[in-house]
Amino acid sequence: MFRIFVLAALTVSVGLAGFTISQTGRIARAFPPRGQFVEIDNARMHYTERKPDRQARATVLLLHGASGNQADMMVPLGDRLAAEGFGVLAFDRPGHGWSQRPGGRADASPAVQAALIRRAVEMLGVDKVLLVAHSLAGVVATNLAIEHQSFVSGLVLVAPVTHPWPGGIEAYYTVAATRVIGQLFTRLLVMPMALLRFESGLEFVFKPNVPPTDYLQKTGAQLVLRPSSFMANAQDVAGLHAFVEKQAPRLPEIKTPTAIVTGDSDTIVLTHIHSYGSAKEIPGATLKVLPNVGHSVHWAEPQAVVDAVLEVAGRGAQATEVGAR
Repeated sequence: MFRIFVLAALTVSVGLAGFTISQTGRIARAFPPRGQFVEIDNARMHYTERKPDRQARATVLLLHGASGNQADMMVPLGDRLAAEGFGVLAFDRPGHGWSQRPGGRADASPAVQAALIRRAVEMLGVDKVLLVAHSLAGVVATNLAIEHQSFVSGLVLVAPVTHPWPGGIEAYYTVAATRVIGQLFTRLLVMPMALLRFESGLEFVFKPNVPPTDYLQKTGAQLVLRPSSFMANAQDVAGLHAFVEKQAPRLPEIKTPTAIVTGDSDTIVLTHIHSYGSAKEIPGATLKVLPNVGHSVHWAEPQAVVDAVLEVAGRGAQATEVGAR
């Protein structure tokens, strides 16, 4: 009986591994890189860009949150911002989309990601950006504003993560982030389980709003289900609470013009902790709370995010004029 059990377990494992390999290939073929690459420490980072039809007034850098890639930000915001005269860059954060992690697990640190992204942007000849960051990327963006002040001309936080929160994280993040068990979990179980629940999970992230019918096709959101991407995402989330515990007290150090845009119905990132906390602690920050909007603010109300960029850019220009007098 024991031999039969072992044989059955091996057969099931081989079948699950084969299914994951097959689906990983399918997803990669369906959603190939849409932009270009820069190389850092023998690892490639993927980005897309939009250019205005005139001299760019500034460069906006879009940073995506957990489980995403550059398209989640670029699709709803890129053309709108370019129409307002901004150059726009959107990077897959290290380990996400088509970007690699030159430092492996160490790149899960928001501070390490911030430094890598700055290096990648500067390799493109851009030395200052107006940051727009969603969700988990709020931690990366605020780290850039604290530790890389000369690089950041303005900051727009969209339903950001910035503060410690009560409770923990979903158990599967902890499992997937571990070294050995995480490998087995992501290579055997994640793909079949996640494909079954993907659309319902997407609806949960958007609620009370409704995901666009073409969201999956436009963003390639299923790229996160590939084992390496899923593990990278889990490592990001698993270490997040400890990081914000240390960084949150430093938010008053941010000197750049800042605007926060969030929804009053966000069940993913608690508005009263993160957005209100950031507005209170970042000097001069403005806060706009949108009624009946959930976590995906940039999809539900993209113009509100563009308006925040225009506001921050205007405040930055005014400060520059005053400083020059």
